[in-house]
Amino acid sequence: MERATVHIALFAALIAALGLVPKLMLTSGVPITAQSMGIMMAGTILGAKRGAAAVALFVALTLAGLPLLSGGRGGLGVLAGPSVGFVIGFPIAAWATGWIMERLHALPVGIAAAIAATVGGIVILYIPGVAGMAMMLDKSIPQAALLITPFLPGDVIKAVVTAILTQAIFRARPASVFSRQTL
Repeated sequence: MERATVHIALFAALIAALGLVPKLMLTSGVPITAQSMGIMMAGTILGAKRGAAAVALFVALTLAGLPLLSGGRGGLGVLAGPSVGFVIGFPIAAWATGWIMERLHALPVGIAAAIAATVGGIVILYIPGVAGMAMMLDKSIPQAALLITPFLPGDVIKAVVTAILTQAIFRARPASVFSRQTL
């Protein structure tokens, strides 16, 4: 139990640290950051439950006022911005990424992580992300989805980097990749 708690806290800190990587702001008002890669990695490495817990901890600390989102944003005010759907979707995406990763044992780790990060960390995350943007920007779902398209290339790159890092960690320390342990 203690080991799991430490991993959850470490991944929450990793996600916060990835917010320090300089962001690229799009005209939609939603920044492109490395934090979504932390969400993907939480799922591919920690698995569904621990990954979602790490991301939920990160979101809770952010909503409590800590400036952990890119650009030093934090507090309940983030729920009033165009990225609200992404913030709400972070734990869901981490859980989905981990759930997929846990079920792809027949595939090599890198391939399983690439699939899990793409489906969970992009497709699943975009559902609440687009909905939140549509609501906050007073756009239709198709209009909001068009605003998201510039994110796709960067997110695909993040999914590939997540797969490479997950595979490297698995090769170096297989027991540290909880998503590959027998359920």
